Order: sequence, then C-alpha cells, then structure tokens
Amino acid sequence: MHSANPNAYVYSEKTTSGQPHDEVPWSVGFCDCLSDMKTCCIACWCPCITFGQIAEIVDKGSTSCGASGALYTLILLIIGCPCFYSCFYRTKMRKQYMLKGGGCGDCMLHFFCETCALTQEYRELKNRGFDMSIGWDANVEKNQGLAMAPVVEKGMSR
Repeated sequence: MHSANPNAYVYSEKTTSGQPHDEVPWSVGFCDCLSDMKTCCIACWCPCITFGQIAEIVDKGSTSCGASGALYTLILLIIGCPCFYSCFYRTKMRKQYMLKGGGCGDCMLHFFCETCALTQEYRELKNRGFDMSIGWDANVEKNQGLAMAPVVEKGMSR
C-alpha cells in the first residue's frame, strides 16, 4: 500500500474552503546545482539515475526508479531529447507541492539545462524529507512510525 510520506509537506490542490493555496518558492534555487556537487555530477553524467529516483517519489511508488530511468535512457537514445519526458515530472511535482512555476517554464528549464533542473528537483524532494537512495516504499516504511502518537509508559502497578 502506498501512502504519503509523513515528513513531506502536505499538498493539495485546494484548501477546505475551496480556495487554491498560494504557491511556495522552491527550497533551492535553479542555479544552485553546484552547491551539491555529488548530485550535480550524477545528474550530469547519469541523468537516468537522478530522473528515475525523482519519478519514483513523484509517482508515489507506482513507477520504479529502474523503469523510469530506462525509459528516460531509451528516449535519450532514440530522439536525443529526454527533456520532454522529464519536464512532465517537474510539472507533476510542482503541482503536488504547490511550487512556483509554470508548464512552459518547466519545459524551458529542462530543455536548456537538464542537469540544473534534475538537481533542483532531487534536492527539493530531499529537503522535504525523502531519502532519495531508498525509493518510495522504503521511505514510507521508514517514516511510518513518525505518524503515530508516542507510547505512554504506565506507572508502577501492584
């Protein structure tokens, strides 16, 4: 069963009053990719890995990292421009977390700097409490105990 990550910010399209939430800024800037060299290098030289990890979390485990990464690679090899696939996930992620931006901007960011876009998305999810290296199911399992009330110890009994 797939459930929301208790550490992730709550997201929804509308509030209980029916009014849309205000969009929030990204926790890291688009051009801040060099401040996390490890992620930036992986996104640059093996973008299929970074993309696969992002897609698994954004899809809440319905697609695996491996399947998404393989499809990304296939698109890269066949048409040479996987940004059309990856920008779809940026838009989906932005809507889930009410992040600032727009569909056209998402595509432009991925087209002109795929590495920066993937690094920003990866770091955003990481900053929202996801351990990107373990996938959706392990994140849910790891964080399941955080949603429960603390156990109250009983006093001495006779």
